[in-house]
Amino acid sequence: MSEKYDKLPIDPLFKTIDELKPQFIERLSKAIAIPSVSSDEQLRPKVVEMSKFLVNELTQLGFQDIQVKELGTQPPPVQDANLQLPPIVLGRFGSDPKKKTVLVYGHYDVQPALKEDGWGTEPFTMHYDKTKEILYGRGSTDDKGPVMGWLNVVEAHNKLGWELPVNLVVCFEGMEESGSLGLDELVAKEAKQYFKNVDQVTISDNYWLGTTKPVLTYGLRGCNYYQIIVKGPGADLHSGIFGGIIAEPMTDLIKVMSTLVDGKGKILIPGVDEMVAPLTEKEDGLYDSIDFSVEELNAAAGSNTALHQNKKDILKHRWRYPSLSLHGIEGAFSGAGAKTVIPSKVVGKFSIRTVPDIESKKLDELVFKHINQELAKLNSPNEFKVELIHDGNYWVSDPFNESFQAAAKATQDVWGIVPDFTREGGSIPITLTFEKELGVDVLLLPMGRGDDGAHSINEKLDVNNYINGCKTLGGYLHYYAKA
Repeated sequence: MSEKYDKLPIDPLFKTIDELKPQFIERLSKAIAIPSVSSDEQLRPKVVEMSKFLVNELTQLGFQDIQVKELGTQPPPVQDANLQLPPIVLGRFGSDPKKKTVLVYGHYDVQPALKEDGWGTEPFTMHYDKTKEILYGRGSTDDKGPVMGWLNVVEAHNKLGWELPVNLVVCFEGMEESGSLGLDELVAKEAKQYFKNVDQVTISDNYWLGTTKPVLTYGLRGCNYYQIIVKGPGADLHSGIFGGIIAEPMTDLIKVMSTLVDGKGKILIPGVDEMVAPLTEKEDGLYDSIDFSVEELNAAAGSNTALHQNKKDILKHRWRYPSLSLHGIEGAFSGAGAKTVIPSKVVGKFSIRTVPDIESKKLDELVFKHINQELAKLNSPNEFKVELIHDGNYWVSDPFNESFQAAAKATQDVWGIVPDFTREGGSIPITLTFEKELGVDVLLLPMGRGDDGAHSINEKLDVNNYINGCKTLGGYLHYYAKA
Protein backbone atom coordinates (compact mmCIF):
# COMPACT_ATOMS: atom_id res chain seq x y z
CA MET A 1 0.00 0.00 0.00
CA SER A 2 1.90 3.12 1.22
CA GLU A 3 5.31 1.64 2.05
CA LYS A 4 7.29 4.40 0.30
CA TYR A 5 6.13 7.97 0.78
CA ASP A 6 7.41 11.50 1.35
CA LYS A 7 7.50 11.96 5.11
CA LEU A 8 6.13 15.28 6.37
CA PRO A 9 8.08 17.32 8.98
CA ILE A 10 5.54 16.81 11.77
CA ASP A 11 7.83 15.46 14.51
CA PRO A 12 7.37 18.69 16.56
CA LEU A 13 3.64 17.87 16.72
CA PHE A 14 4.36 14.35 17.95
CA LYS A 15 6.82 15.70 20.53
CA THR A 16 4.23 18.20 21.79
CA ILE A 17 1.63 15.43 22.12
CA ASP A 18 4.14 13.48 24.25
CA GLU A 19 4.73 16.55 26.43
CA LEU A 20 0.99 17.08 26.93
CA LYS A 21 0.39 13.44 27.95
CA PRO A 22 -0.50 14.27 31.62
CA GLN A 23 -3.09 16.87 30.51
CA PHE A 24 -4.56 14.46 27.95
CA ILE A 25 -4.92 11.71 30.55
CA GLU A 26 -6.55 14.22 32.91
CA ARG A 27 -9.02 15.28 30.18
CA LEU A 28 -10.06 11.66 29.61
CA SER A 29 -10.34 11.10 33.36
CA LYS A 30 -12.82 14.01 33.63
CA ALA A 31 -14.86 12.66 30.71
CA ILE A 32 -15.04 9.13 32.18
CA ALA A 33 -16.21 10.57 35.53
CA ILE A 34 -19.51 11.65 33.92
CA PRO A 35 -21.76 8.52 33.74
CA SER A 36 -23.38 9.46 30.41
CA VAL A 37 -25.39 6.23 29.97
CA SER A 38 -27.96 6.96 27.26
CA SER A 39 -30.09 3.85 27.88
CA ASP A 40 -30.80 4.75 31.55
CA GLU A 41 -33.50 7.44 31.84
CA GLN A 42 -32.37 8.25 35.40
CA LEU A 43 -28.93 9.16 34.02
CA ARG A 44 -30.18 11.38 31.18
CA PRO A 45 -29.13 14.55 33.10
CA LYS A 46 -25.57 13.11 33.15
CA VAL A 47 -25.63 12.64 29.37
CA VAL A 48 -26.62 16.31 29.06
CA GLU A 49 -23.85 17.23 31.52
CA MET A 50 -21.38 15.44 29.22
CA SER A 51 -22.58 17.53 26.26
CA LYS A 52 -21.93 20.69 28.33
CA PHE A 53 -18.46 19.39 29.23
CA LEU A 54 -17.71 19.09 25.50
CA VAL A 55 -19.04 22.58 24.73
CA ASN A 56 -16.78 23.97 27.46
CA GLU A 57 -13.73 22.10 26.11
CA LEU A 58 -14.43 23.23 22.52
CA THR A 59 -14.85 26.84 23.70
CA GLN A 60 -11.55 26.83 25.60
CA LEU A 61 -9.71 25.34 22.61
CA GLY A 62 -10.95 28.14 20.33
CA PHE A 63 -13.63 26.39 18.26
CA GLN A 64 -16.10 28.75 16.58
CA ASP A 65 -19.78 28.50 15.67
CA ILE A 66 -20.42 25.96 18.45
CA GLN A 67 -24.03 24.79 18.17
CA VAL A 68 -26.01 22.58 20.52
CA LYS A 69 -28.71 20.90 18.44
CA GLU A 70 -31.73 19.86 20.51
CA LEU A 71 -33.48 16.81 19.05
CA GLY A 72 -36.78 16.96 20.93
CA THR A 73 -38.69 14.31 22.86
CA GLN A 74 -37.53 10.70 22.83
CA PRO A 75 -40.08 8.43 21.10
CA PRO A 76 -41.57 5.48 23.05
CA PRO A 77 -40.94 3.04 24.64
CA VAL A 78 -39.96 5.39 27.52
CA GLN A 79 -40.99 5.64 31.17
CA ASP A 80 -41.02 9.45 31.07
CA ALA A 81 -43.17 10.63 28.16
CA ASN A 82 -41.38 14.01 28.23
CA LEU A 83 -37.84 12.58 28.15
CA GLN A 84 -35.66 14.82 25.96
CA LEU A 85 -33.04 13.33 23.64
CA PRO A 86 -29.46 14.43 24.39
CA PRO A 87 -28.27 17.18 22.05
CA ILE A 88 -25.80 16.86 19.20
CA VAL A 89 -22.79 19.15 19.66
CA LEU A 90 -21.36 20.80 16.54
CA GLY A 91 -18.25 22.96 16.31
CA ARG A 92 -15.75 24.16 13.75
CA PHE A 93 -12.07 25.07 13.94
CA GLY A 94 -11.01 27.22 11.01
CA SER A 95 -12.93 28.16 7.87
CA ASP A 96 -10.21 28.84 5.31
CA PRO A 97 -11.69 28.32 1.81
CA LYS A 98 -8.22 27.28 0.56
CA LYS A 99 -8.10 24.30 2.97
CA LYS A 100 -9.90 20.97 2.83
CA THR A 101 -12.59 20.43 5.45
CA VAL A 102 -12.69 17.24 7.55
CA LEU A 103 -15.75 16.29 9.60
CA VAL A 104 -15.01 14.09 12.60
CA TYR A 105 -17.82 12.15 14.24
CA GLY A 106 -17.83 10.61 17.70
CA HIS A 107 -20.27 9.86 20.52
CA TYR A 108 -20.21 10.95 24.14
CA ASP A 109 -22.69 8.43 25.58
CA VAL A 110 -21.61 5.07 27.00
CA GLN A 111 -22.90 1.61 27.86
CA PRO A 112 -24.21 0.94 31.38
CA ALA A 113 -21.64 -0.23 33.99
CA LEU A 114 -21.76 -1.19 37.65
CA LYS A 115 -18.90 -2.25 39.93
CA GLU A 116 -20.91 -5.36 40.93
CA ASP A 117 -20.99 -6.51 37.29
CA GLY A 118 -17.43 -7.71 37.91
CA TRP A 119 -15.33 -4.59 37.39
CA GLY A 120 -11.98 -4.57 39.19
CA THR A 121 -12.35 -0.81 39.90
CA GLU A 122 -15.17 1.76 39.87
CA PRO A 123 -16.26 2.01 36.18
CA PHE A 124 -16.82 5.79 36.30
CA THR A 125 -13.58 6.62 38.13
CA MET A 126 -10.68 6.27 35.73
CA HIS A 127 -8.07 3.87 37.08
CA TYR A 128 -4.56 4.48 35.72
CA ASP A 129 -2.53 1.29 36.11
CA LYS A 130 0.98 2.72 35.85
CA THR A 131 2.75 -0.65 35.85
CA LYS A 132 0.86 -1.83 32.76
CA GLU A 133 0.28 1.71 31.36
CA ILE A 134 -3.45 1.07 30.96
CA LEU A 135 -6.42 3.39 31.57
CA TYR A 136 -9.54 1.60 32.86
CA GLY A 137 -13.05 3.08 32.84
CA ARG A 138 -16.36 2.99 31.02
CA GLY A 139 -16.04 4.91 27.76
CA SER A 140 -12.22 4.88 27.79
CA THR A 141 -12.09 3.25 24.34
CA ASP A 142 -15.77 3.58 23.28
CA ASP A 143 -15.84 6.43 22.49
CA LYS A 144 -14.55 9.04 24.93
CA GLY A 145 -10.86 8.23 24.33
CA PRO A 146 -11.10 8.90 20.57
CA VAL A 147 -13.34 11.98 21.09
CA MET A 148 -10.80 13.45 23.54
CA GLY A 149 -8.14 12.47 20.99
CA TRP A 150 -9.49 14.98 18.46
CA LEU A 151 -9.56 17.72 21.15
CA ASN A 152 -6.00 16.81 22.11
CA VAL A 153 -4.85 17.22 18.49
CA VAL A 154 -6.21 20.78 18.45
CA GLU A 155 -4.59 21.58 21.82
CA ALA A 156 -1.20 20.32 20.59
CA HIS A 157 -1.43 22.56 17.49
CA ASN A 158 -2.42 25.53 19.68
CA LYS A 159 0.55 24.97 21.99
CA LEU A 160 2.95 24.75 19.04
CA GLY A 161 1.46 27.86 17.46
CA TRP A 162 0.71 25.81 14.33
CA GLU A 163 -2.39 26.26 12.22
CA LEU A 164 -4.47 23.15 11.65
CA PRO A 165 -3.72 21.95 8.09
CA VAL A 166 -7.46 21.52 7.43
CA ASN A 167 -10.73 23.07 8.57
CA LEU A 168 -12.08 20.78 11.26
CA VAL A 169 -15.80 20.24 11.89
CA VAL A 170 -16.90 18.10 14.86
CA CYS A 171 -20.20 16.27 15.30
CA PHE A 172 -20.61 14.58 18.70
CA GLU A 173 -23.82 12.73 19.58
CA GLY A 174 -25.21 11.35 22.84
CA MET A 175 -27.43 8.45 21.70
CA GLU A 176 -25.09 6.14 19.74
CA GLU A 177 -25.38 3.32 22.29
CA SER A 178 -29.19 3.58 22.06
CA GLY A 179 -29.74 3.61 18.30
CA SER A 180 -28.52 7.13 17.35
CA LEU A 181 -32.07 8.50 17.56
CA GLY A 182 -32.34 11.82 15.70
CA LEU A 183 -28.89 11.68 14.11
CA ASP A 184 -29.92 10.65 10.57
CA GLU A 185 -32.41 13.52 10.40
CA LEU A 186 -29.85 16.03 11.69
CA VAL A 187 -27.20 14.94 9.16
CA ALA A 188 -29.74 15.22 6.31
CA LYS A 189 -30.86 18.66 7.54
CA GLU A 190 -27.32 20.03 7.98
CA ALA A 191 -25.86 18.45 4.80
CA LYS A 192 -26.30 21.72 2.85
CA GLN A 193 -25.88 23.97 5.90
CA TYR A 194 -23.43 23.28 8.73
CA PHE A 195 -21.77 20.41 6.82
CA LYS A 196 -21.89 22.22 3.45
CA ASN A 197 -18.20 22.27 2.50
CA VAL A 198 -17.11 18.99 4.09
CA ASP A 199 -14.67 17.03 1.89
CA GLN A 200 -14.27 13.94 4.03
CA VAL A 201 -15.67 12.25 7.17
CA THR A 202 -13.52 10.42 9.73
CA ILE A 203 -15.00 8.17 12.42
CA SER A 204 -12.91 6.78 15.28
CA ASP A 205 -15.38 4.34 16.84
CA ASN A 206 -13.91 0.93 16.06
CA TYR A 207 -10.83 -1.09 17.04
CA TRP A 208 -7.77 -2.89 15.80
CA LEU A 209 -8.34 -6.49 14.76
CA GLY A 210 -5.81 -7.73 17.32
CA THR A 211 -3.57 -6.18 19.98
CA THR A 212 -0.27 -5.43 18.24
CA LYS A 213 -0.88 -4.07 14.75
CA PRO A 214 -2.80 -0.92 13.74
CA VAL A 215 -5.58 -1.19 11.17
CA LEU A 216 -7.66 0.98 8.85
CA THR A 217 -11.21 -0.21 8.22
CA TYR A 218 -12.76 0.07 4.76
CA GLY A 219 -15.87 -2.12 5.00
CA LEU A 220 -18.71 -3.19 7.29
CA ARG A 221 -21.35 -5.88 6.80
CA GLY A 222 -25.03 -4.94 6.92
CA CYS A 223 -27.73 -6.85 8.79
CA ASN A 224 -31.24 -7.97 7.78
CA TYR A 225 -33.19 -9.46 10.72
CA TYR A 226 -36.20 -11.75 10.14
CA GLN A 227 -38.80 -13.73 12.05
CA ILE A 228 -40.98 -16.72 11.12
CA ILE A 229 -44.28 -16.93 13.02
CA VAL A 230 -46.09 -20.29 13.24
CA LYS A 231 -49.49 -20.34 14.98
CA GLY A 232 -51.51 -23.46 15.71
CA PRO A 233 -53.84 -24.33 18.61
CA GLY A 234 -55.67 -21.59 20.55
CA ALA A 235 -53.60 -22.22 23.71
CA ASP A 236 -50.55 -24.20 24.88
CA LEU A 237 -51.48 -27.89 25.10
CA HIS A 238 -50.48 -31.01 27.07
CA SER A 239 -48.43 -33.41 24.92
CA GLY A 240 -49.89 -36.43 26.76
CA ILE A 241 -53.36 -35.52 25.54
CA PHE A 242 -52.64 -33.84 22.19
CA GLY A 243 -49.22 -35.21 21.13
CA GLY A 244 -49.50 -37.05 17.82
CA ILE A 245 -53.02 -35.86 16.98
CA ILE A 246 -52.50 -32.15 16.20
CA ALA A 247 -50.00 -30.31 13.97
CA GLU A 248 -47.41 -28.82 16.30
CA PRO A 249 -46.11 -25.31 15.45
CA MET A 250 -42.65 -26.06 16.90
CA THR A 251 -42.16 -29.06 14.58
CA ASP A 252 -43.04 -26.95 11.52
CA LEU A 253 -40.74 -24.12 12.63
CA ILE A 254 -37.74 -26.39 13.30
CA LYS A 255 -38.17 -28.06 9.88
CA VAL A 256 -38.22 -24.70 8.10
CA MET A 257 -35.34 -23.16 10.10
CA SER A 258 -33.21 -26.21 9.32
CA THR A 259 -33.43 -25.34 5.60
CA LEU A 260 -31.81 -21.90 6.01
CA VAL A 261 -28.16 -22.73 6.75
CA ASP A 262 -26.02 -25.86 7.04
CA GLY A 263 -23.56 -26.88 9.76
CA LYS A 264 -20.64 -25.45 7.78
CA GLY A 265 -22.19 -21.97 7.67
CA LYS A 266 -23.32 -22.19 4.02
CA ILE A 267 -26.53 -20.25 3.34
CA LEU A 268 -29.04 -22.63 1.71
CA ILE A 269 -31.45 -19.99 0.36
CA PRO A 270 -31.20 -20.10 -3.47
CA GLY A 271 -29.89 -16.93 -5.14
CA VAL A 272 -28.11 -15.36 -2.15
CA ASP A 273 -24.56 -16.46 -3.06
CA GLU A 274 -25.07 -15.35 -6.66
CA MET A 275 -25.51 -11.72 -5.51
CA VAL A 276 -22.12 -11.56 -3.73
CA ALA A 277 -19.48 -9.42 -5.49
CA PRO A 278 -16.67 -11.59 -6.90
CA LEU A 279 -13.30 -11.44 -5.13
CA THR A 280 -10.72 -9.50 -7.14
CA GLU A 281 -6.99 -10.25 -7.07
CA LYS A 282 -6.33 -6.76 -5.69
CA GLU A 283 -8.76 -7.27 -2.80
CA ASP A 284 -7.45 -10.79 -2.14
CA GLY A 285 -3.94 -9.33 -1.80
CA LEU A 286 -5.06 -7.13 1.11
CA TYR A 287 -5.53 -10.26 3.25
CA ASP A 288 -1.95 -11.53 2.81
CA SER A 289 -0.20 -9.32 5.38
CA ILE A 290 -3.02 -9.18 7.95
CA ASP A 291 -1.96 -10.26 11.39
CA PHE A 292 -4.46 -12.95 12.50
CA SER A 293 -4.62 -16.69 13.21
CA VAL A 294 -7.07 -19.50 13.89
CA GLU A 295 -5.68 -19.59 17.46
CA GLU A 296 -6.82 -15.99 17.98
CA LEU A 297 -10.27 -16.89 16.70
CA ASN A 298 -10.54 -19.88 19.04
CA ALA A 299 -9.31 -17.76 21.97
CA ALA A 300 -11.93 -15.10 21.23
CA ALA A 301 -14.67 -17.75 20.91
CA GLY A 302 -13.53 -19.62 24.01
CA SER A 303 -13.68 -22.92 22.11
CA ASN A 304 -11.99 -24.91 19.37
CA THR A 305 -14.94 -24.69 16.97
CA ALA A 306 -13.64 -22.71 13.98
CA LEU A 307 -15.27 -23.61 10.64
CA HIS A 308 -12.17 -22.50 8.70
CA GLN A 309 -8.57 -23.36 9.47
CA ASN A 310 -6.59 -20.62 7.73
CA LYS A 311 -6.41 -16.87 8.23
CA LYS A 312 -7.65 -15.79 4.80
CA ASP A 313 -10.73 -18.04 4.84
CA ILE A 314 -11.65 -16.94 8.37
CA LEU A 315 -11.36 -13.23 7.58
CA LYS A 316 -13.18 -13.44 4.25
CA HIS A 317 -16.09 -15.25 5.91
CA ARG A 318 -16.13 -12.66 8.69
CA TRP A 319 -15.96 -9.61 6.43
CA ARG A 320 -16.74 -10.12 2.73
CA TYR A 321 -19.10 -13.11 2.59
CA PRO A 322 -22.63 -13.15 3.98
CA SER A 323 -23.59 -15.27 6.98
CA LEU A 324 -26.89 -16.51 8.38
CA SER A 325 -27.32 -17.01 12.14
CA LEU A 326 -30.25 -18.57 14.00
CA HIS A 327 -30.87 -16.51 17.15
CA GLY A 328 -33.75 -18.02 19.07
CA ILE A 329 -37.35 -19.17 19.34
CA GLU A 330 -39.88 -17.01 21.15
CA GLY A 331 -42.79 -18.86 22.80
CA ALA A 332 -40.90 -22.14 23.20
CA PHE A 333 -40.24 -23.71 26.61
CA SER A 334 -36.70 -22.71 27.57
CA GLY A 335 -36.40 -23.16 31.33
CA ALA A 336 -34.68 -25.89 33.33
CA GLY A 337 -36.38 -29.22 33.99
CA ALA A 338 -38.85 -31.19 31.85
CA LYS A 339 -42.11 -29.51 30.83
CA THR A 340 -44.36 -31.47 28.46
CA VAL A 341 -45.98 -28.51 26.76
CA ILE A 342 -46.91 -28.05 23.11
CA PRO A 343 -46.52 -24.30 22.45
CA SER A 344 -49.48 -22.79 20.57
CA LYS A 345 -47.42 -20.14 18.80
CA VAL A 346 -43.67 -19.93 18.16
CA VAL A 347 -41.55 -17.23 16.52
CA GLY A 348 -38.16 -18.17 15.05
CA LYS A 349 -35.59 -15.36 14.75
CA PHE A 350 -32.63 -15.24 12.37
CA SER A 351 -30.47 -12.67 10.63
CA ILE A 352 -28.34 -12.42 7.53
CA ARG A 353 -25.17 -10.29 7.53
CA THR A 354 -25.04 -8.65 4.12
CA VAL A 355 -22.08 -7.70 1.90
CA PRO A 356 -21.46 -6.13 -1.54
CA ASP A 357 -23.46 -6.53 -3.87
CA ILE A 358 -26.45 -7.90 -1.95
CA GLU A 359 -29.53 -5.73 -2.53
CA SER A 360 -31.59 -5.64 0.66
CA LYS A 361 -35.00 -5.77 -1.09
CA LYS A 362 -33.94 -8.59 -3.42
CA LEU A 363 -32.62 -10.50 -0.38
CA ASP A 364 -36.01 -10.10 1.35
CA GLU A 365 -37.75 -11.50 -1.73
CA LEU A 366 -35.42 -14.54 -1.85
CA VAL A 367 -35.86 -15.19 1.89
CA PHE A 368 -39.66 -14.93 1.79
CA LYS A 369 -39.91 -17.08 -1.34
CA HIS A 370 -37.70 -19.83 0.11
CA ILE A 371 -39.50 -19.94 3.46
CA ASN A 372 -42.96 -19.91 1.89
CA GLN A 373 -41.95 -22.77 -0.43
CA GLU A 374 -40.59 -24.80 2.51
CA LEU A 375 -43.75 -24.13 4.54
CA ALA A 376 -45.92 -25.19 1.61
CA LYS A 377 -44.06 -28.52 1.40
CA LEU A 378 -45.18 -29.33 4.96
CA ASN A 379 -48.89 -29.32 4.04
CA SER A 380 -49.52 -28.12 7.58
CA PRO A 381 -52.86 -26.68 8.77
CA ASN A 382 -51.00 -24.14 10.97
CA GLU A 383 -50.91 -20.42 10.16
CA PHE A 384 -47.58 -18.99 8.94
CA LYS A 385 -46.05 -15.59 8.45
CA VAL A 386 -42.51 -14.41 7.69
CA GLU A 387 -41.47 -10.81 8.43
CA LEU A 388 -38.48 -8.49 8.14
CA ILE A 389 -37.89 -6.87 11.56
CA HIS A 390 -35.16 -4.42 10.52
CA ASP A 391 -32.41 -3.99 7.97
CA GLY A 392 -29.20 -1.98 7.68
CA ASN A 393 -27.08 -1.86 4.55
CA TYR A 394 -23.43 -2.86 4.18
CA TRP A 395 -20.74 -0.22 3.65
CA VAL A 396 -17.53 -0.52 1.68
CA SER A 397 -15.01 2.14 0.67
CA ASP A 398 -11.94 2.24 -1.53
CA PRO A 399 -8.84 1.52 0.61
CA PHE A 400 -6.68 3.02 -2.16
CA ASN A 401 -8.30 6.49 -2.01
CA GLU A 402 -6.72 9.74 -0.68
CA SER A 403 -8.09 9.44 2.86
CA PHE A 404 -6.96 5.87 3.41
CA GLN A 405 -3.54 6.51 1.91
CA ALA A 406 -3.11 9.62 4.12
CA ALA A 407 -4.11 7.59 7.19
CA ALA A 408 -1.72 4.79 6.17
CA LYS A 409 1.18 7.27 5.97
CA ALA A 410 0.33 8.77 9.37
CA THR A 411 0.14 5.26 10.86
CA GLN A 412 3.58 4.41 9.43
CA ASP A 413 4.99 7.66 10.86
CA VAL A 414 3.70 6.86 14.35
CA TRP A 415 3.82 3.08 14.60
CA GLY A 416 6.61 2.31 12.13
CA ILE A 417 4.50 -0.25 10.30
CA VAL A 418 2.10 -0.41 7.33
CA PRO A 419 -1.40 -0.85 8.85
CA ASP A 420 -3.61 -3.82 8.02
CA PHE A 421 -6.55 -2.89 5.78
CA THR A 422 -9.54 -4.59 7.36
CA ARG A 423 -13.28 -4.89 7.13
CA GLU A 424 -15.58 -5.68 10.05
CA GLY A 425 -18.37 -8.18 10.50
CA GLY A 426 -20.61 -5.82 12.45
CA SER A 427 -22.40 -2.63 11.45
CA ILE A 428 -21.95 1.13 12.09
CA PRO A 429 -25.09 2.53 10.36
CA ILE A 430 -24.02 6.20 10.65
CA THR A 431 -21.16 5.51 8.21
CA LEU A 432 -23.69 5.07 5.40
CA THR A 433 -25.74 8.09 6.48
CA PHE A 434 -22.75 10.46 6.20
CA GLU A 435 -21.66 8.96 2.88
CA LYS A 436 -25.16 9.17 1.37
CA GLU A 437 -26.20 12.59 2.71
CA LEU A 438 -22.87 14.42 2.23
CA GLY A 439 -21.70 12.56 -0.87
CA VAL A 440 -18.14 12.17 0.50
CA ASP A 441 -15.79 9.34 1.51
CA VAL A 442 -15.77 8.02 5.06
CA LEU A 443 -12.65 6.73 6.82
CA LEU A 444 -12.74 4.48 9.89
CA LEU A 445 -9.60 5.28 11.88
CA PRO A 446 -9.49 3.25 15.11
CA MET A 447 -7.58 4.18 18.27
CA GLY A 448 -8.10 1.19 20.59
CA ARG A 449 -7.11 -2.47 20.49
CA GLY A 450 -9.15 -5.59 19.83
CA ASP A 451 -9.05 -6.58 23.52
CA ASP A 452 -10.31 -3.26 24.96
CA GLY A 453 -13.66 -4.76 26.03
CA ALA A 454 -15.78 -1.86 24.76
CA HIS A 455 -19.15 -3.14 26.01
CA SER A 456 -17.74 -5.42 28.68
CA ILE A 457 -16.41 -5.20 32.23
CA ASN A 458 -13.02 -3.56 32.81
CA GLU A 459 -13.15 -1.56 29.57
CA LYS A 460 -9.69 -0.09 28.95
CA LEU A 461 -7.48 1.94 26.66
CA ASP A 462 -3.71 1.41 26.63
CA VAL A 463 -1.86 4.69 27.23
CA ASN A 464 0.29 3.89 24.20
CA ASN A 465 -2.82 3.63 22.01
CA TYR A 466 -4.26 6.85 23.45
CA ILE A 467 -1.13 8.97 22.93
CA ASN A 468 -0.01 7.37 19.66
CA GLY A 469 -3.66 7.47 18.58
CA CYS A 470 -3.61 11.27 19.01
CA LYS A 471 -0.45 11.42 16.89
CA THR A 472 -2.10 9.27 14.20
CA LEU A 473 -5.22 11.47 14.11
CA GLY A 474 -3.06 14.61 13.90
CA GLY A 475 -0.70 13.13 11.33
CA TYR A 476 -3.67 12.02 9.24
CA LEU A 477 -4.94 15.62 8.99
CA HIS A 478 -1.51 16.77 7.72
CA TYR A 479 -1.17 14.01 5.11
CA TYR A 480 -4.77 14.41 3.96
CA ALA A 481 -4.27 18.18 3.58
CA LYS A 482 -1.39 17.46 1.15
CA ALA A 483 -3.13 14.61 -0.72
